[in-house]
Amino acid sequence: MLDPTLFDPARIDAETARLNDEIVAKLNALPDAWSFPPAVVRERRRQGLGPFPPMPKSRQAETTEIEGPGGLIPLRIIAPARPRGVYLHIHGGGWTWGAADEQDPWLERIAAACGFACISVGYRLAPEHPYPAGPDDCEAAALWLVREGQSRFGTGLLAIGGESAGAHLSVVTMLRLRDRHGLSPFSGANLFAGCYDMTMTPSATSFPEKLVLSTRDIANFADCFCPPGVDRRSPELSPLRADLAGLPPALFSVGTREALLDDSLFMAARWAAAGNRSELALWPGGAHVFIRFEIALAEQALARIDAFLSGLA
Repeated sequence: MLDPTLFDPARIDAETARLNDEIVAKLNALPDAWSFPPAVVRERRRQGLGPFPPMPKSRQAETTEIEGPGGLIPLRIIAPARPRGVYLHIHGGGWTWGAADEQDPWLERIAAACGFACISVGYRLAPEHPYPAGPDDCEAAALWLVREGQSRFGTGLLAIGGESAGAHLSVVTMLRLRDRHGLSPFSGANLFAGCYDMTMTPSATSFPEKLVLSTRDIANFADCFCPPGVDRRSPELSPLRADLAGLPPALFSVGTREALLDDSLFMAARWAAAGNRSELALWPGGAHVFIRFEIALAEQALARIDAFLSGLA
């Protein structure tokens, strides 16, 4: 049962509240990202000229490429010497922005704290490559991992996860492997602030402020991702509407001051109703993917993720 006090503004610590105000002020002062071509925004974000500060690149990272349905798919790998498992990571960015090398510190942390080899997928981005390009690439990467994981990393323990659009693509990938290939290879799913309904949940339609992600942003991202004429209610695009039976234990993490709050609340409930183990971590005052910022709340959320992944077997 949800603790209503988690949604009380009085539960938001001063550091988190101050950061939220700073993010809103920064984004209000910046040019409208939607007035630029996607390639320009991608580069500006890499320089820290968006809502998030840039993250340093890992010296441990290696890149390999695998065959995919639309050409070669880059995979960024950060691995400990003797992995106990493999974590397939799918990055966020509204299916439109972001890259596999923009969250190295998170993957380094998972490798060190949880013993997982981390593989981040460089899937094709919209609007240049709308649905089903991104999901197709993630499916191909997951199938490669199922085939090659044991021989390459010496372990059959697999997990999957991502943030925002990456959480969405993680669920889509699990459903595709189950429904198209009869496979359920993952022992756990780490799903942070996902968007699970292309028609938009109530919280997604009622969040006008520029606190990382607004209602307008979600609508524009969905337009980039969904080609004209596609049924956005289809479970293949909106996994909140899918049959979720037979999926692995999942940790759903989300801040309470964020447009995609309902997506995690609803999906965590449907996950459990389908007979799967579902954990919901609610973080008072957390903005969208607040773990990108160096605040105490982010450390608490990351520690919860560490514990979840470390507990998989």
